Amino acid sequence: MKLSVLDQSVISKGDTANIALQNTVKLAQLTEKLGYTRFWVAEHHNTNGMAGSSPEILMSHIASNTRRIRVGSGGVLLPQYSPYKIAENFKVLEALFPNRIDLGIGRSPGGSAATRLALTDGLRKSLNEFPKQVQDLQGFLQNQLPSEHPFYKVNAYPVAETLPELWILGITHRGARMAAEKGTAFTYGHFITPGNGKRAMDYYVQNFQPSTLLKEPKMNACVFVVCAQTQEKAEECALSQDLWLLAVEKGTDTRIPSIEEAKRTRLTHEEKRRILENRQRMIIGTPQKVKSEIMRLSEMYQTEEFVIICNIHRFEDKMKSYTLLAEEFL
Repeated sequence: MKLSVLDQSVISKGDTANIALQNTVKLAQLTEKLGYTRFWVAEHHNTNGMAGSSPEILMSHIASNTRRIRVGSGGVLLPQYSPYKIAENFKVLEALFPNRIDLGIGRSPGGSAATRLALTDGLRKSLNEFPKQVQDLQGFLQNQLPSEHPFYKVNAYPVAETLPELWILGITHRGARMAAEKGTAFTYGHFITPGNGKRAMDYYVQNFQPSTLLKEPKMNACVFVVCAQTQEKAEECALSQDLWLLAVEKGTDTRIPSIEEAKRTRLTHEEKRRILENRQRMIIGTPQKVKSEIMRLSEMYQTEEFVIICNIHRFEDKMKSYTLLAEEFL
């Protein structure tokens, strides 16, 4: 079993963006020592609780402060950008850190309509252009655009001996279909939509079409995990993640609350119901329980790699969670 990391550089209440970003680097260094395969960072905009708004810059810093672990984006919001510029950014990263860079891309709009327009400088770009953008990105990465393409004579530099590994992130079979048709690796977001995973993963495996960048299917799944020595401790740590997810869904203060704040917060019936629903996106418990659940998902999803995300208040508890999981698997 391979374990990897998705870190959203979420800011805990009482901390600053500077501390959150420093903690992201510390987590990358720790998980590298523990034997994790990849360390991915997210892209979020117009939110006060997530410091990772520029994955390419953060990736460069993380890769500079680690030695072996693969570093990637989970993921770049392709519909808002130029495939050519993304290809350039990631080819520079790959030239700096050969065989260590993952280019994860997603179809997400990246926030509200106003936020998306700010990202595109007022240009109204259709999400329906995503398949074409993926194809163009593949072409620019390899400098192999078809002769009829309007940018046929435009090359993306630098040219290095290796290319970044291309992943499409999805939460439905539509994302799986795109990855299968384009011949890219595929990540399923169980931590967002757990109910669609088996259909998406099955479709990807059964319909994968080899490309010049990838000859065989390659996939993983991303899941929330909170692991502690006892079930009681794990449940306590997860309270801050429960409350944080409620805030994310409401679009309010998206900094992670403390366990103490979570315990004294009075929840409505609807909020309690929503927390129970969100728990389906998580695995919470002792190392043995977490391992059992991951093995169950591994069989269902036909994958031997899981990307672990843990958004709890205390950084020490977060590091312990990743450590216990590594001790169980790696």
